[in-house]
Amino acid sequence: MLRIAVQSKGRLFDDTMALLAEADIKLSTSKRTLLTQSTNFPVEVLFLRDDDIPQSVASGVADIGIVGENEFVERAEKAEVIYRLGFSKCRLSLAIPKEEKYEGTNWFNGKKIATSYPGILSSFLEENNIQADIHVITGSVEIAPGIGLADCIFDIVSSGSTLVSNNLKEVETVMQSEALLIGTPGLSDEKKEILQELLFRIKAVKAAEDKKYVLMNAPTDKLKEIIEVLPGVKSPTIMPLATEGWSSVHTVLDEKRFWEIIGKLKALGAQGILVLPIEKMIL
Repeated sequence: MLRIAVQSKGRLFDDTMALLAEADIKLSTSKRTLLTQSTNFPVEVLFLRDDDIPQSVASGVADIGIVGENEFVERAEKAEVIYRLGFSKCRLSLAIPKEEKYEGTNWFNGKKIATSYPGILSSFLEENNIQADIHVITGSVEIAPGIGLADCIFDIVSSGSTLVSNNLKEVETVMQSEALLIGTPGLSDEKKEILQELLFRIKAVKAAEDKKYVLMNAPTDKLKEIIEVLPGVKSPTIMPLATEGWSSVHTVLDEKRFWEIIGKLKALGAQGILVLPIEKMIL
């Protein structure tokens, strides 16, 4: 049995549970418990506060964990990064009152900075030869300048709307963060085998993200030009149609370039273009 530590609430919890569901890891979520076991896979999920996950994994209380990179770096625990999951993205940034004029990091010299991430902030200040006072706050960091607790803040930024609502502006991005799958060193062979199967499923889910399966009818004499504009996973599948001079082309497209490529295909004579979602993709 492999034990995985997961954040007990918030956006990272939602994203993690969605990923496990896509990987066909069935979990009971009818009532929140500290520990729940999958009904169809040898894994159990331990629900913890995000800042407790790195230590729990490093100490072996949990075998693996899904945690924000910001918390992993801040806690500096001896756990291994197994896989970068690519969701729950945010950044750690310095923000100051919006009426302040900012011309560089020297602005922070002699200032009091409120944060929940003193370790990461200390490293940044040292690297940039900044002398500032760090004021550690747990939660609601963004209100500190408004009530006189600090001159500025160092905190997580996602959309930036919270900063705007508190009359702050982002001036320095210190690090980017995303969800990480971390593991305790020295897992047993049995647990490594379960982890590899879990990773196989996760990677299949992630590989299918933002991908579309596209089928189209194309003039056979235009196949060379059509293949040149298709950035598929590998070469597209091409099959002759009953109608002479026409072929069926099957490929996978990245959604980011989908409309651009579809426009080029239509210009080359492609017709009957069918677009299908992809749930999993084994590379």
